[in-house]
Amino acid sequence: MAGARRSGRRGGQSLSFSNRELRDLAVAWTVLSAAFAVFLTGPSAIGAAGFVDVVVLCIVTVGVGFMLHELAHKVVAVRFGQLAEFRADYSMLFLALMGAFIGFIFAAPGAVYHRGRITPRENGLIAVAGPVTNLLLAAIFLPLAFAPIEFLASVGAFGVFINVFLAAFNMIPFGPLDGKTVIAWSKLVFVAVFGVSAVAAYLAFTRLGWLPV
Repeated sequence: MAGARRSGRRGGQSLSFSNRELRDLAVAWTVLSAAFAVFLTGPSAIGAAGFVDVVVLCIVTVGVGFMLHELAHKVVAVRFGQLAEFRADYSMLFLALMGAFIGFIFAAPGAVYHRGRITPRENGLIAVAGPVTNLLLAAIFLPLAFAPIEFLASVGAFGVFINVFLAAFNMIPFGPLDGKTVIAWSKLVFVAVFGVSAVAAYLAFTRLGWLPV
């Protein structure tokens, strides 16, 4: 993992980003935001009035939610002395973009991979950091949902929805999702975070709606 530096003591790993990691983050952020914009408006809206607004909305909601979710994994992993880097999954990014053009969206843009000695508790904390970050972002977006300016209200409502959805989805205890790692470490933490995420997603869907356009 080029660009990562490791000190001789555990927990002394410095936070750094290789050129490849920065590129992968930028590409994943851009493609995922574009895919959601196309999915929300339909391909026929590309180039039409208002499409740029939806792209911007997706950049600051979907893009920020995804990026900070992954960076939370990285920051906590580095805190525990891990070598950690994000890697984009270009085949899944292509699938997300192509799927958006035919009316469905499946987003698995990549993941933070980490290695080094680690305890089950530390591994669980690394995993839960992403969903918890999304819940915090949802709380930050919530006041905007009630803004008197229509665009800001759309940013707030969709920011809440996408972040609680990301939290709930990633807490599913299946496959490579965060929930599987969390439940293996602590069932109590899993129930608490998944429960809050699921309730928040339900309330966001029923009270705020999920379509910004």
